[in-house]
Amino acid sequence: MGCCTGRCTLIFLCTLQLLAALERQVFDFLGYQWAPILANFLHIIIVILGLFGTIQYRPRYIVVYAIWTAIWVTWNIFIICFYLEVGGLSKDSELLTFNISRHQSWWSENGPGCVRKEASMSGIKGLDNHSYISVIGCALEYRYIEVMHSSFQILIALVGFVYACYVVSVFTEEEDSFDFIGGFDPFPLYHVNEKPTNLLFKQTYL
Repeated sequence: MGCCTGRCTLIFLCTLQLLAALERQVFDFLGYQWAPILANFLHIIIVILGLFGTIQYRPRYIVVYAIWTAIWVTWNIFIICFYLEVGGLSKDSELLTFNISRHQSWWSENGPGCVRKEASMSGIKGLDNHSYISVIGCALEYRYIEVMHSSFQILIALVGFVYACYVVSVFTEEEDSFDFIGGFDPFPLYHVNEKPTNLLFKQTYL
């Protein structure tokens, strides 16, 4: 019963992680955040592997998933520090876009309550046909939205790590107990057939 409960819970957590990662991937694509896009893609692959291992009783796949959850927690802690500007990091830097563009999080212009305004800068020399974009009225700053996304990822990753370790331990105990009762030992088969064979030879001799 415990194994079934643990497997079902881990399957649910993996499914939840997939949905959360896909949702995050969409908004990272909209914001051209290339580093998170690559991290999300790898995360989706590993979670699918862990889901497959849980369904098909493959402990090694679940171990890979458990190791990745620890890395995923570290990555999301970095994202939180990036947007909260901890340790000299700046949310306005181009670190997450690999210095390819100056794009920011999609939520910076499309957050709850945000109003996006464009002001022409044609009057300024050298900036013809350009516009200045200002965002006002946001009910919540985009960096806090990104922090909440990462915090949720950390929460389900930690729970997933605990259940992955539990399921692996249960699978390992079941394999050990199967070996102990002679699941792969041919000796009992010969031992059982030994006595009837001796009786048959005795009857023939008499």
